[in-house]
Amino acid sequence: MDLSWIDVSIIGAYLLMTIFLGFWLSKKASKNLEAYFLGGNKIKWYFLGLSNASGMFDISGTMWTVTIAFVYGLKSVWIPWLWPVWNQIFVMVFLAIWMRRSNVMTGAQWITFRFGEGRGGRLSHIIVVVFAVISVIGFIAYFFEGIGKFAITFFSWDLSADFLGIHLSSQQSYALIIIGITTLYTLKGGMFSVVSTEVLQFIIMTIASIAIAVVAYNMVTADQIAAVVPESWDNMFFSWRLDLDWSNLFPELNDKIASDGFGLFGCLIMMMIFKGIFASLAGPVPSYDMQRILSTRTPAEAAKMSGLTPLVLYFPRYLMVAGFTVMALVYLKPELVGMGSNIDFELVLPLAIKRFVPVGLQGLLLAGLLAAFMGTFAAFINAAPAYLVNDLYKKYVNPKASDKRLVRYSYLSSFILVLIGVGFGLFATSLNSLTLWLTSSLYGGYAAANVLKWIWWRFNGMGYFWGMVGGLLGSVIAPALVRIWFPEAIDIYIFPLILLLSFGASWIGTLMTKPDDMETLKKFYKQTKPWGFWKPVKEAVLKEDPQFKENKDLPRDIFNILIGIVWQMTMVVLPFYIMLRNTQAAVITMVIFAATSILLKKYWYNHINKQ
Repeated sequence: MDLSWIDVSIIGAYLLMTIFLGFWLSKKASKNLEAYFLGGNKIKWYFLGLSNASGMFDISGTMWTVTIAFVYGLKSVWIPWLWPVWNQIFVMVFLAIWMRRSNVMTGAQWITFRFGEGRGGRLSHIIVVVFAVISVIGFIAYFFEGIGKFAITFFSWDLSADFLGIHLSSQQSYALIIIGITTLYTLKGGMFSVVSTEVLQFIIMTIASIAIAVVAYNMVTADQIAAVVPESWDNMFFSWRLDLDWSNLFPELNDKIASDGFGLFGCLIMMMIFKGIFASLAGPVPSYDMQRILSTRTPAEAAKMSGLTPLVLYFPRYLMVAGFTVMALVYLKPELVGMGSNIDFELVLPLAIKRFVPVGLQGLLLAGLLAAFMGTFAAFINAAPAYLVNDLYKKYVNPKASDKRLVRYSYLSSFILVLIGVGFGLFATSLNSLTLWLTSSLYGGYAAANVLKWIWWRFNGMGYFWGMVGGLLGSVIAPALVRIWFPEAIDIYIFPLILLLSFGASWIGTLMTKPDDMETLKKFYKQTKPWGFWKPVKEAVLKEDPQFKENKDLPRDIFNILIGIVWQMTMVVLPFYIMLRNTQAAVITMVIFAATSILLKKYWYNHINKQ
């Protein structure tokens, strides 16, 4: 075993503490489903915001982020637009408020609030549950691949074994152990456990991130970095082609760029913006992000919680990413080249921790990264059972089930989903392939129907159902068909086809069936107050309530979104400029951050408080 007894003790103490918290909070969480899944809507918004930030600080995502920073340099700050990362800005500006006004527990319940209890509403309700379960299984597979690859770098015990006819490598066995511990404390403590442990995890990760940045700043000079990277590596701006040539420094990285399919960088950015607008307007997918919005006490607090998340997340996270990236570039080339033809750039982060982080701090950092993984994983497996138990079992099978039985079934459904997700994770090829499929294909199928549900009154439950079916089928079938003719095509370029299939299915399903009940539409419009194409519904509401005021905030919201995206980006690039000793760029970035913060305070935050 490579870790010192001090580091192992720190990690062990943290794991025991999280399990204790889960069991300690289990009584409070098991009162009913609202307490278990939403914390009874009693958790402070700033705790939920810190929890949400911690949930986005996961090992798999951090490993991927360090990898792309290592390969693409400062241009890597654009690549997370694949999700897109700025969907959080859309949520912060207006979607969190719209969603929280529903007063429901899950995204599937929200669908019933939007489309009613008719046939279309019931089918839409079921298809959202199906999407939620599929996405959670996909993310469990993603986490399984990441945590196993991370753990095997530090622990040298041979845990390979044969189980039920399946051969488990040491990497897979480590992943199973860590996932098992996480599942245990999450099952017992529910949302209270998730938030409590994630706040603690966020504090640990912030301390560790700052410490790593200090270590890296003292170990690596600007001249050392310049000597090992190609021209324009330290420039965040780009042309149509990537123009990043590693041939004379690290030729294997050119192969990595080619396999990623990111050579036409300008085209990639355009596609990410196109996809990002639709994906962001669609709103949060039915997972942990949506659950935290629904857990807040008021719509205004939902918006504040969503705004706190990027504010506290990006700067410390990218301090760590930038620090590990520059240390790895200067010192890790021999280890990576030594892998030969099996070189795995996704191991840059764990190798850097193993090589550069001193005793004690290594234990704290590993505890923090394990905490981040456990927090994100816990959030997913806490969110998903709500759909199975509350939206299927309670709604259609046993409406009179006791709270005790519902919570018990939540334990069971979490356990089953983890098993299925781990099964898929056993066959995952890489973090990058899972990331691209989740962000571009699966979420691509979610976008069309979920944009229309906000902005168009005529869009009905049957349109939503067929739009989601078209999107889900398209996310599986379209990539397979396209790769028959274009084997190297990456998922982001297939997104327009998936979107077209989903939009087509949505329009046909809507126009072939009757509009939803006007009473359902009036209730939704009056309570949620979205902007968009709602004229017939607005007129019906005004007949009953002449004092009703429609939402005229579209220009303000667009302005705040554009300012918010720039604001968020400054917190991503500033740590890189600090680590590269680019003082001029760092000062300009801080000025832009201050200016955008003032604008958001005036036109977003103050407006929320008035509402």
